Amino acid sequence: MTARTRSAPSAPARRRALGRARSSLLAGGLAALLTGCGGGALPPAPAADHAAPAPAGQAARVDLTGLPEASTFGHLDGAAADPAPQVGTDGVVLRVEHDVAVHDAPGGAPFARLPATQLGNPTWVPLIARQGGWGQVLLPSRPNSSTGWIRIDGAPITQARTPYHVDVDVDARRLVVWEGDRNVGSWTVGVGSSDSPTPRGRTYLMAAIEETVTKFSPIILPLGTHSETFNSYGGGPGTVALHGWPDPAVFGEAASDGCVRVPPDALRLLSTLPLGTLVLLH
Repeated sequence: MTARTRSAPSAPARRRALGRARSSLLAGGLAALLTGCGGGALPPAPAADHAAPAPAGQAARVDLTGLPEASTFGHLDGAAADPAPQVGTDGVVLRVEHDVAVHDAPGGAPFARLPATQLGNPTWVPLIARQGGWGQVLLPSRPNSSTGWIRIDGAPITQARTPYHVDVDVDARRLVVWEGDRNVGSWTVGVGSSDSPTPRGRTYLMAAIEETVTKFSPIILPLGTHSETFNSYGGGPGTVALHGWPDPAVFGEAASDGCVRVPPDALRLLSTLPLGTLVLLH
């Protein structure tokens, strides 16, 4: 049976839920993962107020052995491109409670394994289509805009709904946070330079990272997309992120290595949004 879907909790509830426990797995090592970003892990608030996961064991078991991992480090040759890279969703996000197989179609061949954590955070991915007991989701791997189908019914999946989405007009250098049809914040931001542009398309908030190595941003919010210029950055996969910057002169400029630099009040709001929240880069 599919888990029920509920609305996200209030902002104060999300802030209270924002944990401060550190993950030794990532402490001090995130600089290699992001396009000019880095830090130690900060487990964020849950993606939304959610129901219990659907009972595991009802779906046919798939052998995950040998399947490449659908993570920010992965490259998935079998992934289909996002069919609607500039279209919103209904806000449904899925929490993967245990590693699950990613298929090329509903009931099709498995080509990847979606892990239960990403960068030390629980894996939440946006649902972009549904067919029967299957859901098509955005994946955090290269190539950008990769998608795949995962079994929802009878699988270790929790469904939730967030009313938020983030709109980034890269050309106008403007970021807006929407709660449904209501604009809850709008800021001028910094974006990638002409030599290392911010990628376009539909992505999502993948993780929340507390900065511990440098002081340029207290929190870094990696997205499920990568630099199209850097195949690697500092030895990592060139993950693009939303993050702060100490010099306000960068806001309104195209000067980053692909990340979106945001003012402090924007970062405070963005860090309260549920994981899996849709981010449109256009």
